[in-house]
Amino acid sequence: MRVKICGITNLEDAIYAVSCGADALGFVFYPPSPRYIKPERAAKIIEELPPFVEKVGLFVNESAQDIERMAHTSGISLAQLHFDIDEEFADSIDFPTIPVVRAKSAEDIDRFSDRYRLVDAWCESYGGSGKRLNIEWFDGRDNSKIILAGGLDAQNVGTLAGYGFYAVDVSSGTEAAKGKKDPEKVRKFIENAKAL
Repeated sequence: MRVKICGITNLEDAIYAVSCGADALGFVFYPPSPRYIKPERAAKIIEELPPFVEKVGLFVNESAQDIERMAHTSGISLAQLHFDIDEEFADSIDFPTIPVVRAKSAEDIDRFSDRYRLVDAWCESYGGSGKRLNIEWFDGRDNSKIILAGGLDAQNVGTLAGYGFYAVDVSSGTEAAKGKKDPEKVRKFIENAKAL
């Protein structure tokens, strides 16, 4: 199982997550978030990362042009579009993107079904809520293009065995405080997810 550790705000947390086996790191480019990081600051962290680690920028309510600009400034390799978009908008961005489905129901999971997509629990605010999705929604379906997010931690990630998700994404479930990772939570989450 591939693992993305999101909400990275400092080099120490980034390097530690990678040393534990994280496949991707997430940087939140959404100013209202307590995990917000400026693209220029993210660039300094990204410069220090080893190769073959996916660097993902999380965007909310930005124009295609601003997403492209911040993507190039920061040095990310993938733009995560964590707001209500359509296929046309995703295609208009001249940069690799991944749409986010903020699911209210099982039917929502079928949005962007031809693409790799991140599926998170719906909430009023953007950028993730820490709420868990109803795992039964994923029973008996092809989940191979889904990155699952929402309320995951080292204790519950094991319940995803057998669902065939492409990856899991965690933020608050690996934190000591908002924007600061807990090394033991990071290590244990990655260890348990990789065992799936």
